[in-house]
Amino acid sequence: MSLLPRTAEEFSSAEYWEKFFKKRGERAFEWYGDYNKLCGVLHKYIKVQDKVLVVGCGNSELSEQLYDVGYRHLTNIDISETVVTHMNQRNAERRPGLIFHQVDATQTPYEDASYQAALDKGTLDAMASEEEGALARNMLTEVSRVLSVGGRYVCVTLAQESVIKLAVEHFVQLGWAVRLHCLQEERGSKEEENSFALPVFVLVCTKFRQPMPTPILELCIGDDGAPVRHTQVCKLLSAVREHQAYSVLRKRLRTSTDPDSNLTLTLCHAKTGLPRYTLTVQDCPPGAKVPRPNQFAIFIVPRGSETAWLYSSSEGRRQLAASANFRRLVIVAMHRIQEYTDMQAVQSELSPVVMDLAPPGMPANQQVPFLSVGGDLGWREEVSRGVSQLSGEYCVENVRGEDGELYRRLVFLSNTALVQSESRLVSSNTASSHKKKNKKKAKATAVPVTSSAPLSVDSGFLCCAHHEVMVAGLALLGVGVPQSKDVPVSVLLVGLGGGGLPQFLRDFVPNVTVEVVELDPVVLEVAKEWFGFRPDDRLTVTLGDGLERICALESEGGRLFDVIMFDVDNKDSSVGMSCPPAAFVEIPILQKVCNLLTPRGLFILNLVCRDPELRKSVLERVSGVFPSVLSRKIAEEINEVLLCSCGEKDVAHILPTLSQAAKDLQSALYSNRTAPDRRPHIDIAELLKELKVE
Repeated sequence: MSLLPRTAEEFSSAEYWEKFFKKRGERAFEWYGDYNKLCGVLHKYIKVQDKVLVVGCGNSELSEQLYDVGYRHLTNIDISETVVTHMNQRNAERRPGLIFHQVDATQTPYEDASYQAALDKGTLDAMASEEEGALARNMLTEVSRVLSVGGRYVCVTLAQESVIKLAVEHFVQLGWAVRLHCLQEERGSKEEENSFALPVFVLVCTKFRQPMPTPILELCIGDDGAPVRHTQVCKLLSAVREHQAYSVLRKRLRTSTDPDSNLTLTLCHAKTGLPRYTLTVQDCPPGAKVPRPNQFAIFIVPRGSETAWLYSSSEGRRQLAASANFRRLVIVAMHRIQEYTDMQAVQSELSPVVMDLAPPGMPANQQVPFLSVGGDLGWREEVSRGVSQLSGEYCVENVRGEDGELYRRLVFLSNTALVQSESRLVSSNTASSHKKKNKKKAKATAVPVTSSAPLSVDSGFLCCAHHEVMVAGLALLGVGVPQSKDVPVSVLLVGLGGGGLPQFLRDFVPNVTVEVVELDPVVLEVAKEWFGFRPDDRLTVTLGDGLERICALESEGGRLFDVIMFDVDNKDSSVGMSCPPAAFVEIPILQKVCNLLTPRGLFILNLVCRDPELRKSVLERVSGVFPSVLSRKIAEEINEVLLCSCGEKDVAHILPTLSQAAKDLQSALYSNRTAPDRRPHIDIAELLKELKVE
C-alpha cells in the first residue's frame, strides 16, 4: 500500500502524518536527499555553533547526522506525536542533547529572535498546497519571528511554482535577501537514476536589521556556483522553471530515445543569465545502422545559418542527423546577443554539460566529437536595432552565408527562427563580376568580413526562393513576349518586408507599376534605411491594412490589376499557417481579389502551412474562387506558391507552352535592366519546371 497522500491537503494534516509514521515504523524517510547530498550547502549557511530550529523533522536522519558532525544546538519539531516519541527514544542514549518536541510549526512556543537558523526539508512543500497557502504563510511568519538578525531560513524544496512563489514573495516583502541553489545529481550515478525528475533546490533567506529597499534575488547552480542576480521575482521564478525543464529533459534523454521528439533546451550564460545556446536533440530512427563508435556528437551551427532549413526545421534536422550518422546528434545554435571567441572556446564551454544529453547507456568518460561546417563559427554583425509597435523588437544584421556571401537580414526578436527579409550585399569592387553569363544562379565573389569597400544591396538577387517563383509566375501573363512589349503591367503587392521583391519588379519587369500595401510604418523605414528601398512613381507604398485596402479598392471599382500578390506573414503562431493570416484566404476576400483582377489577371499567394488539413481547406477555398490554380513547392522549405487565374481557361493547357514564355520573360528581365552592371539573377525556365495543377 502506498504511504503517499492522495490529495495535497493531506500533506498539511496532523492526522495524515500520525498514520504515516505509525505505518512506516522505524525506517527513516528522506525527502529530497540525505546528509551526503545536502551537506555542502548546509555547512555553507548554518554554522556549527548556531541554534537551529528544524521544522517538520519527521524521522529523517538529517538532524542525527548534523549532530554527529558537531551541531549540538538542534531543536527538532514535528506535528506528529508518534514520530517525536520515536525520535526521542532512538536518540536518548547516543545523542542526549538532540531535542525533539511535538510542536505545530505555525504556533511555536519559542521566543522572538531565539534561533540563528531554521532548517526545513520538505515541510514547506507539504504545507503549501494551493488550498492551504495560508497555513504555509503562517509557518513562514513564525520562522521569521524566531530568527535573529542575520539568521537564515534554509529550505530544501522541489520549488514547484506555487510553493516557491509564495515563499520568495513572503521574504521579499519582509526585505530579506533570497538565494536559491539548484542541486543536480552526478551524471550516471545510482542516485540520478532513482531520483525525482525535478531537481532539488535549497532556498536560503537571510534576515537583515533594516529591510532591503531593493530585493536581492539570486540563483546558484550547485553548492558553490556563482550567484546570478535577478531584478524581479518573476525573472527568478522563470530561471527556476528553466532549470526544472532542463532536469526533466536530462533525465528523459538519459533513459530513452525518440527520433520524432525534437527536444529543445536553452543554456544560459552563467553570469548574466541570458540565453547563450539553444540545443536541439535529434535521435536516429529505430533500427538505423549506426557504426558502434558513432554514439553521440555535437553539431555547431555557424552564426547566421540558424534559420536555414537544414537546421531550423524538423525535416532538415533529421536529414542532418542521417548524414552525420550518429545515434544521437545535438544541434547547437548560438544566440545573436552573445559574443563567442572561437570554435575551441565554444567546445570548452559546452564540454562539461553535453554528457547530460548523452543517449542511454553511453559511458560517462567517452569522448564526444564536435562537428561543424567549414571549421569556424561563422560571422554576424548587428547594424541596427529598434522597436515596432506592431511587431515588437527587431534587429538588422549582416551575416556571412555558408556560400561565403554577405547578406543583410531583418529579424523580429519575437520569432528569431524566422528571417523577415533578406538581401545579398555586394561591394562596388565586385558589382562588375556579375556580367559573366551563367545558366545557373550567379554568385558574387565573396566579400571579406574585414573589407572596407562600401556595401550595397544587390537588387537583382532575390534571396527568397518563393520570391523567385512569384516573379517567374509572370510568364503565365505573357509578360515579355515580343507582341506585348509595350503593354503595361500593374501589380498590387501586400507585404513589403525589406522591399526586395517590389524593387526587383520595378527594376527589371518592362512597363510595370507596383503598389505595395504595408501595415507597419517601421518596416518601411527599415527597408529604406538598410535595404536600399527607393520608391518612385512606378513603385509606391500605401501604409495601412492590406485587407482594408483591398476592400476599399473593390468598392471604388474601375481600378484593376494584372497581378495581385500576397506575401504577408501571420503574427499568430498558434495557427498552423504562418503565411498569410487566415483572414486573407477567406472566401469573401478571395472574391474581392478576383474582382480586382483584369481578364488576364493572376493572383499569386505565398502559402506557408504546416497543417495538412488546414492546407486542404485553404486550397478548397482558393479553387472555389479561382477555376485555375497551379502550385510550386519550394525545395527544402514548407513554402509553396499558388498561381491562380479567375478566367475559365484551363491553365494546364498552358504548361506545354511555358518553355517559350519563360525564355521571353527571361529576355525581357535582362534587357530591361537600367545599368550595365545590374543583372537579374534568376532562371525562369528552371523555376517553372515543377508547376503542379491543383
